[in-house]
Amino acid sequence: MTIDRDKALGAPPAVQEISWTTRDVLLYHLSLGAGADAATGPELHLTYERGLTVLPTFAMVAGTSISSGTDPDPSFALPGIEIDLRRILHAGQELKIHRLLPAAGTATLSSRVVELWDKGKAAVIVRESTATGPDGEPLWTSRMQIWARGAGGFGGESGPQPEWNAPDRAPDTVLDTPTTPQQALLYRLNGDLNPLHADPEFAKAAGFDRPVLHGLASYGLVAKALVGGLLDGDAGRLTELSVRFAGVLFPGESVRTAVWRDGDRLLLHATCPERDDAPVLTHATARITA
Repeated sequence: MTIDRDKALGAPPAVQEISWTTRDVLLYHLSLGAGADAATGPELHLTYERGLTVLPTFAMVAGTSISSGTDPDPSFALPGIEIDLRRILHAGQELKIHRLLPAAGTATLSSRVVELWDKGKAAVIVRESTATGPDGEPLWTSRMQIWARGAGGFGGESGPQPEWNAPDRAPDTVLDTPTTPQQALLYRLNGDLNPLHADPEFAKAAGFDRPVLHGLASYGLVAKALVGGLLDGDAGRLTELSVRFAGVLFPGESVRTAVWRDGDRLLLHATCPERDDAPVLTHATARITA
């Protein structure tokens, strides 16, 4: 495992053209459990191509694809960075949506490493991506934080301490979201074929009892819960979502999201009730429109 900080931060952006279809959006929504709850009905605004709206967190998988019959490369390679896939975890995610995402479209995606933090025994890699539509206007900006175990010691700052405190009162809303035992197997069809989410032996080698749900799946589940539980199903009202991935969620468990509202800002804390409210997403905030 090697990290060259200067090379990583000085590398030019990687630019690629991406596209997605209505089918991709439908698959994403279904992988988050859309239409599976009899109490909420078929959620046709998420599961039917007529009148389809797009959850903002679809941006995290837009333009990804899987190749039949091939195995994922067990490494994580960026300019100046080469580490073992089994040693990395998704540590945090930020997303800002600049305008409502179309159900099918194209974009230019520009990505680069913007921060590298040395945690001693680990490194945190911050990768920023901006998607621009065919009209030249931005669609979304995201920042992914990747925790790389055993990759620290390269020199540099340890990074800022997150500032987040829950209000001294009960949450305004609590949203419970179930998952299914096959949730990770379905979610991986969006493009993330990391065997950590499917292969029990790989998961054990990485230190887990069994495969875990993708961090971005938990992220999407919370976004869907906010849209359905607070925003009357209007996906366009959720414009920002920032989280830290504080713990794993195993397929079949639930996510319980506590929500404190402060104007157009939401403070969030997501836990797993089946494991004594073990933290799943922390230091979480969202922005909504009226």
